[in-house]
Amino acid sequence: MPVLSRRLARLIASTGFVFMALLTPVPSGSAAPSRLASARPTAAVPESVVVLDTAVGLIAIELFPADAPRTVANFRKLVSERFYDGLTFHRVAPGFVIQGGDPNSRDENPFNDGQGGPGYTLPAEIKRAHVHGAVAMARRADSENPARESSGSQFYIALRDLPQLDGAYTVFGQVLTGWNTVDSLVALSERRDIARQGNNSNPGRLALIRRARLEPAARWRARAREAARTHSAR
Repeated sequence: MPVLSRRLARLIASTGFVFMALLTPVPSGSAAPSRLASARPTAAVPESVVVLDTAVGLIAIELFPADAPRTVANFRKLVSERFYDGLTFHRVAPGFVIQGGDPNSRDENPFNDGQGGPGYTLPAEIKRAHVHGAVAMARRADSENPARESSGSQFYIALRDLPQLDGAYTVFGQVLTGWNTVDSLVALSERRDIARQGNNSNPGRLALIRRARLEPAARWRARAREAARTHSAR
């Protein structure tokens, strides 16, 4: 029996259900209010992308420090500190988003995923639109969070244009390459041995982020151009 199946079997035996509780139908973050991060971005950060080395492949994310300076600085800081290593994409909603970055996803309980963070929030930096591949920060709902402060660590990737989220969440990056990996993560939602509720699935460690790292942007832009040329030539 796979490891995830054994985990779910233990949970089913103890709880009597296999549904993952999600806070809201839109991307959400830490359930409890937390302090606002006061750290400002460093003055001169080399241009870089964040590469997520997942259990099913690589995703390269271009960052937008001009539009979301504090959010980008925090994301780079967490990546440098290896905060995201060993976390998972705990929320897969086909046709909507994949979401990760919750430290709760390290434990044995998939039902608390989506409620954790680093212990602080980030100020809203809402400028960019939710185009296909946009990377944005999750947050608590407006009723609890009228300032629309972002989660300190949870982020999501838009699987299509999502204009209904424009003006409400901080978009700070864009998928540069790695759509085959994203598609593989979304495909995990079809498995039967994972926690789920409605259209939202939690693949657990099947959607593991093995390592997040910073790499020179030029290298990955060149890869993206080559991939685009190959695709257009087909």
